[in-house]
Amino acid sequence: MNFGLMFEYWLITIAALFVIVNPLTTGFVFVSLMAKSSEAARKTVAKRSSLIATGIFVVFALLGSLIFKIFGITLEAFRIAGGLILFGIAMGMIRRGHDEGEEVSGDDPLGDGKFARDISVIPLAIPFISGPGSIATVMILTSQAPTAWHLILVFLAIIITTGACYLAMIYSNVLVRYLGETGKDIITRIFGIILSVIAVQFVINGVIEIYRNL
Repeated sequence: MNFGLMFEYWLITIAALFVIVNPLTTGFVFVSLMAKSSEAARKTVAKRSSLIATGIFVVFALLGSLIFKIFGITLEAFRIAGGLILFGIAMGMIRRGHDEGEEVSGDDPLGDGKFARDISVIPLAIPFISGPGSIATVMILTSQAPTAWHLILVFLAIIITTGACYLAMIYSNVLVRYLGETGKDIITRIFGIILSVIAVQFVINGVIEIYRNL
């Protein structure tokens, strides 16, 4: 076993996932969605979304191609669906600001309110952390892993990346302290606009890939 080549492969793997997932952006979106939530609720949602995303990555790393074939799903369709979901959430952020976040408060310490459940799965775990691009990246990396050791490195990169997303979400409260109410509303709407652009790009990429495959 050449440890130098293994380390190089691991660096390439984790770099590819970090670029696609972008934990810092996840943290900014998280703070926009949960700026008015309790600390306990924030930690619960961050933990839940990170664990769900990790599970999704592992499942698609092992069974992704099979799942797509069984249900007749294409990556392009998955990308377009993710874009439409994100766009709807982005419009809510732009129109309503933090109003939706009121359902998670100090009276709901476990973060089991409807809003907490909603954003931990959609949009944080799906499609923001484990979106079409990152899932495709994981599937490609595992399919190209020459040995079981390389496969283990891919799973290690997945854990490190989703762990970084968790930390980015947890420590996003540092940003909240200095924003104030007006700042929170402004950053929510700004990231709502950014999220809508990302969503449209998802759809455009999916349509372009479909056109290329015709």
